[in-house]
Amino acid sequence: MSAQRVPKSSWIFPALAVVFVAASAGLGLSFSPSAFGMVFAAVLLVILFGTVFAAVHHAEVIAHEIGEPYGTLLLTLSVIVIEVAVIATIMLGDKSAPTLARDTVFAVVMIVCNGLVGLCILAGGLRYTEQEFQVSGSKVYLSVLIVLSTISLILPNYTLTTPGPLFSTLQLAFVSVVTLILYGLFLYTQTVLHRDYFITGDGENDGESHATGGALAINAVLLAISLIAVVLLAKSFSVVVDAGAAAIGAPPAFSGIVVALLVLLPESVAAISAARHNQLQKSINLSLGSALATISLTIPAVALAAWLLDKPLVLGLPPREMVLMAMTFIVSMLTFATGVTNILSGMVHILIFAVFLLMVFVP
Repeated sequence: MSAQRVPKSSWIFPALAVVFVAASAGLGLSFSPSAFGMVFAAVLLVILFGTVFAAVHHAEVIAHEIGEPYGTLLLTLSVIVIEVAVIATIMLGDKSAPTLARDTVFAVVMIVCNGLVGLCILAGGLRYTEQEFQVSGSKVYLSVLIVLSTISLILPNYTLTTPGPLFSTLQLAFVSVVTLILYGLFLYTQTVLHRDYFITGDGENDGESHATGGALAINAVLLAISLIAVVLLAKSFSVVVDAGAAAIGAPPAFSGIVVALLVLLPESVAAISAARHNQLQKSINLSLGSALATISLTIPAVALAAWLLDKPLVLGLPPREMVLMAMTFIVSMLTFATGVTNILSGMVHILIFAVFLLMVFVP
């Protein structure tokens, strides 16, 4: 993969995003339920999705040069910046959405651990029958993911200091610090202490470097511009999501799913492509890494924002969702226990994801 050529779409969409934001602010344009509003929303969504893909493209170019597992880590962190920006913008906007962070984090866990993992395993299994991966690395991912999910999304239902599925200010601060510390230890394990847990020995992560220093600098600058552009578009996107949910009578969790799908789509394409090229370890790094980073970084970020602006933050999941999450982790432990996957395990995860979607729209 050559990093010297910069595809037009990778800089055109960030440029369009900057122009769109400037024009909207200067002319006072915004979404409204009208013919113009529909055009506004369509243009916004095209530019937003294009800019998200552009951001991930530049992260991938840089990731290709720095190698694994640093490459997938950069991809994951880039996506999390986008996710936190969108969540914070919607949750802390004019319309209160205290459960959006919870719904989005839970949706990410279900989409990644069931939908994305299932599709990767199925795509690889249909092409290669069986695929291998590092059991040690998957165990590290799952152990940290289970702990963070439990203390962030289940424990709030059983605390006594505050009523309802809420943490007190002290509890929320402590949990935020704990998630950051645990994620920091995970990163140290992934990149320094046990780096070999997250790479394979077949050379898939050791491609030759083709980019010059200038090309890397260009991609780094365009990555930063793309991420900033997405943050600036987040406000308008939140208005469109609210209007769309109201128009179809969708439940509150719908917004969380939309946000999760937006930020996970480019990374999901990369993960499925890696599985189809017999690089399942890279797929696992991308998928489970994104779910882990989502909880570790989103919860502290929105907790800080909610505290500063004195907004409520509901984190505890309802009983039905807790059952789905427990089933997901149990099946995931079985799937990643042997180091070999096949299409059956992929279909099991996909069916669990289908049940999740059904329970959202037909509770």
